[in-house]
Amino acid sequence: MNILVPSWSPPPLVVYPERQDRPEHWLDGIEKMVTSVPQMVAGRLHRRHLRELVQKVNAAGAALGDETGQGLAARIGEVRAALRCHGLTDANICLGFAIVREVSQRTIGLRHLDVQILAGLAMLKGRVAEMDTGEGKTLTAGLPASIAALAGLSVHVITVNDYLAARDRDILRPIYDFLGLTTGLVNSTVPRPDRPAAYACDIVYASNKEIAFDYLRDRITFGGQPRPVHAKVNRMLDERRGQSPPFVMRGLHFAIVDEADSVLVDEARTPLIISQETDADGERQWVEQTFALIDGFKEPTHYLLLLDERRLELTEAGKAKLAERAEAIGGIWRNRIRREEAASQALVALLLFRKGEHYLVSDGKVQIIDEYTGRVMPDRSWSDGLHQLVEGKEGCVITSRKLTMARMTYQRFFRRYLHLAGMTGTARETTEELRHVYGLQVMRIPPNAPSRRTKLPTTICPTLDDKWLTIVRRVQELQAAGRPVLIATRSVSASEAVSVVLQGQGIEHRVLNAEQSSEEAEIIAQAGGVGRVTVATNMAGRGVDIAVVPQALALGGLHVLLSERHDAGRIDRQMEGRTARKGDPGSTEAILSLEDPLLDLIPWQPLRLLGRCGKRARLLLFDLAQQRAERTHAKDRKNLLAQDRRLGTLLAFSGLPE
Repeated sequence: MNILVPSWSPPPLVVYPERQDRPEHWLDGIEKMVTSVPQMVAGRLHRRHLRELVQKVNAAGAALGDETGQGLAARIGEVRAALRCHGLTDANICLGFAIVREVSQRTIGLRHLDVQILAGLAMLKGRVAEMDTGEGKTLTAGLPASIAALAGLSVHVITVNDYLAARDRDILRPIYDFLGLTTGLVNSTVPRPDRPAAYACDIVYASNKEIAFDYLRDRITFGGQPRPVHAKVNRMLDERRGQSPPFVMRGLHFAIVDEADSVLVDEARTPLIISQETDADGERQWVEQTFALIDGFKEPTHYLLLLDERRLELTEAGKAKLAERAEAIGGIWRNRIRREEAASQALVALLLFRKGEHYLVSDGKVQIIDEYTGRVMPDRSWSDGLHQLVEGKEGCVITSRKLTMARMTYQRFFRRYLHLAGMTGTARETTEELRHVYGLQVMRIPPNAPSRRTKLPTTICPTLDDKWLTIVRRVQELQAAGRPVLIATRSVSASEAVSVVLQGQGIEHRVLNAEQSSEEAEIIAQAGGVGRVTVATNMAGRGVDIAVVPQALALGGLHVLLSERHDAGRIDRQMEGRTARKGDPGSTEAILSLEDPLLDLIPWQPLRLLGRCGKRARLLLFDLAQQRAERTHAKDRKNLLAQDRRLGTLLAFSGLPE
């Protein structure tokens, strides 16, 4: 069994450690196919080995209960020295886990369960632990984070948003303080001058976007790949001058990614780009002329909409019309490529980007909504003039366009960590992609207690109005029974539509979406009360723990009502996972309509006729639309990864920073 335990090697003595990129070769694909079966067999043996380690952790912890505070502190010092000298051996890990479990019980009153110990071991061995929602992933992450930090590694615990990063750090901070470990927090409110101090801590909690962009800014500072000798000399000179180093991070040692499928898969469709503003003169004129070029364009005469791919194609008639109008305007519009790209972007802005779903307009500014988390990204903008065209569409002040300074994908960034691990409640659909792209194996962790969640049959209504009325009647029934209700929607506009209908029927409720983000903690804290009704976007999804009061649990617990299906079924399961957590009772139900936006992804009209058939055929229609969306997203990620590899090769050849 010892062959499954990686041998210890100390962290590399460099200023900015990270894993070096290795160019992909066509033989790598064959190697992955050949080794997949042995890895599956080794995975079963590995699971058995980890279960044996859980028993050893229990045995090591049996003697710790009688230790005084002083005695426990002495044991912490011993395990720290052992980890620093001999590394992550099984004996050191088991003793370390037992100590962290004891410290957790004494500081925050929570004792790790055996399944949490198993998940912690899996992550420390570089795997993605798939744990059911409500099984305590926040507490579990503290185990590998503590042991890695005690061993001298800089640990990044990466979450999907700022709220969860702050919440999780605050929950586990007493444990880390007792262990003598420092903790830092990096979110959008932390200015760049203060970030080096945060990253200097043993354990850093941060959202995926903040930590990835900090890395990109460091790469710009280095002018490309960090050079150890150059970085050491600069750091020495900075210290003598009393200045902080020009880069904020200490490298990429150890990352634990919460909601790994969301961060590593879902959000990997969009590259990370750092840009600087260009001259704003002429942007408004460019926007006005672009809209003038496409004035009166109609489908299918001038363009074809490809809804499932979120793009459109100009027809030959459309291109000819553009050429005719461009000749009259002159200038840059005589360039065929420029005018056709601008026209396509303008049509996309008008037809495919919707306010309340893809963006908000706040204080006269267009703010992008993250489609996976439902949160506003205030400092982000679309590229290639799309943001300016949306601003023109909404009558906002046209901002200057951005010039790309650095670009990177999540795939390339996370593969640079020397040690990568993760956890999530929905990984099974992405197992192959996680293994192929990141080299991560997924390990399923059984729940501590059997689930008591009840899934009720899906209701499919013919129109949106019928759906809202059905939802209102259902909410009235549940509220009369005293049960709290969470109504899940895909977009801000949908949540507001539900709210209007509920108000019309006199149903008291709270709305949680990107426009009410400041009230998030308060709304979530109240959502589990008797008879409470909460309408929420994805903001109430991943990582959110709704505490249901005992009186409501006695009445059946929280009822999650899905008013729409998302592009990925995993997001639906995450919303359903807000109820019946930790063995509590709860139920879920979906009330959909044949006018839901998801069905726009079914372009073939004869297939849409399934909506006139029985319930089973209607459900099939939704399944087909969801599968089509998931295939498109997977294709986008594959294409982006291939493009990223080509770009990496070009940049390496040119010597430019990425």
